[in-house]
Amino acid sequence: MNSITRKIVFIDIDGTLVDDDGSIPVSAQEACKQARKNGHLLYLCTGRSKAEIYDSIWEIGFDGLIGAGGGYVEYGSDVLYHKKVTAEDVRHMVDFFNEHGIDFYLESNSALYASSNLQAHLERRIYGDVENDPVAREKKETKPHPFIAGLTYGEADLYKDDVNKVCFLESPIIPFERIKQEFEGKFEVIQCTVPVFGEGSGELMIPGIHKAIAIADLLEHLGMSREDTLAIGDGMNDAEMLEFCAVGIAMGNAKPGLKAIADDVTASVEEDGLCHSFVKHGLI
Repeated sequence: MNSITRKIVFIDIDGTLVDDDGSIPVSAQEACKQARKNGHLLYLCTGRSKAEIYDSIWEIGFDGLIGAGGGYVEYGSDVLYHKKVTAEDVRHMVDFFNEHGIDFYLESNSALYASSNLQAHLERRIYGDVENDPVAREKKETKPHPFIAGLTYGEADLYKDDVNKVCFLESPIIPFERIKQEFEGKFEVIQCTVPVFGEGSGELMIPGIHKAIAIADLLEHLGMSREDTLAIGDGMNDAEMLEFCAVGIAMGNAKPGLKAIADDVTASVEEDGLCHSFVKHGLI
């Protein structure tokens, strides 16, 4: 590469690389390919677990993955670490959510395990009333959302032993604060960053895990400097990452709180924000 310093770039997925329909803008795909061609390292840095990184994302070309909000770190074909929820805590979560009729899914690296009513709930939120509305039904048939297709349904036993974290959808009965209270001291309970899941949706994370800690561990392992880092994201689970990296970029569609702490704000996903930021910061 030319005299430009080699950078390591950390890219969030939902709302940053991927839009609400699960599509990746062509401009973002091309920008990532060109940045790597220019010698920069690109890492996905996401709340998603490995089972949610579909081939369409990997095919763009990335050097590694920080997944599960920082609980799993992979560089090339090697795993730096993988932090899992204890069997006792998995049982507590599954029992609590089932007892209160809260739809959820367990994220593991092997699969995303859906609770019994999750599929119907997700379809209502993403497509609309597929039973009675022809437009919603057509949307489901012609443009199926990759997330719904990527879940594993019908598992009788959800007491899994390789759980990274858990996501739950908004409940009409149990408020977010009540769920947070239930798992106080055991989990970091944060608002979910996927708008379609509802305001009261959330994620249960192993405490002490976030994207910036994983980035710091990876940099140390790779022998790279924090000075050469860029991060781009849109949700509040990207806050530590944007503050830690030398340059923190918020998408145009980012939460106001994230924009407030970012070094720079680019355009939204639909307006080719990722590509514009790569140009502006000399990656391409």
